[in-house]
Amino acid sequence: MISRRSVLLAGGVGLLVAHRSSLGQSSAAIRRVGWLSLGSKASTAEVYAAFKQGMHDLGWLEGKNIEYQIVYADLDTGRLDALASELIGQKVDVIMVGNAITARALQQTTKTVPIVMANVNNPVGNKFVASLAKPGGNITGITTQSEEVLGKLIGILHEVTLGARRIAIMLNESNPNHPVFWVAAQRACSALDLVAVRVVASTPTQLGVAVEQIIRQRSQAVVVVVDPLYLYERVRLQELMQTTRLPVAYGWREHVVAGGLLSYAPDLVVTFRNAATYVDKILKGAKPADLPVEQATKFDLVINLKTAKSLGITIPKDMLLRADEVIQ
Repeated sequence: MISRRSVLLAGGVGLLVAHRSSLGQSSAAIRRVGWLSLGSKASTAEVYAAFKQGMHDLGWLEGKNIEYQIVYADLDTGRLDALASELIGQKVDVIMVGNAITARALQQTTKTVPIVMANVNNPVGNKFVASLAKPGGNITGITTQSEEVLGKLIGILHEVTLGARRIAIMLNESNPNHPVFWVAAQRACSALDLVAVRVVASTPTQLGVAVEQIIRQRSQAVVVVVDPLYLYERVRLQELMQTTRLPVAYGWREHVVAGGLLSYAPDLVVTFRNAATYVDKILKGAKPADLPVEQATKFDLVINLKTAKSLGITIPKDMLLRADEVIQ
């Protein structure tokens, strides 16, 4: 015969087990997304907010079923390997990267944890993926193919500065993409009968020296290629460029907002928001190897008319008409 006391004890044990089980399920339900940033918290706040909004729109609520582990290198590339290992040690489910520099550091750290690219150029050439259609490893995401767009950017700058023959090309030699950027720039300049002048700035302290070199080499216009260093240091970089009194074309809209002349590129905020779809699929069981890399298809021409006027440059009417954004 089963006593009432036995039933109550059994019920109590059952409730305790159920309670522990529910706690375990709650804990397991929270997924962890890591982010390896070359920049600082302040310099990357806008794109991180866009990514998190994309995750929120897909049903991932911070503190409820998702949490983010973000580590910042503050532009010190020497810290990337340690920070990559730190993220892996935190048992994150997937890691976001926004450039080839951080992608390379993570690739050398893990071959198993999924990595999602939000804005990484030349992923096949850098051997991050086997091909765009079939990545084949633990890396996938979105590429903005800036190495291909660079020629178009140089052509647009040439349209508004027809008399400029010597074009300074600013490159970051710590970026794995710098060789392909330089080749693309030389090819585009040669096709337009222009002279490409190589200028290197690979650390924040080298920016001032690079601007001095631009002047010393008698450059008549400048193209600053897509690079996280230049993006995060865009305000200081533009202040330095203003001292040259030269027209400067940039790889991102954010530089034009900071005072640059023009840019031709995909929308960074949109790109990072869209990268959330990859993280969402991976968290739901998809493998990076099976998710084709997406290529940006929309490129915006942004012109700062105030800067053009200050430089004495008249932007052709047809260019203003085809511009996606004109900053007054």
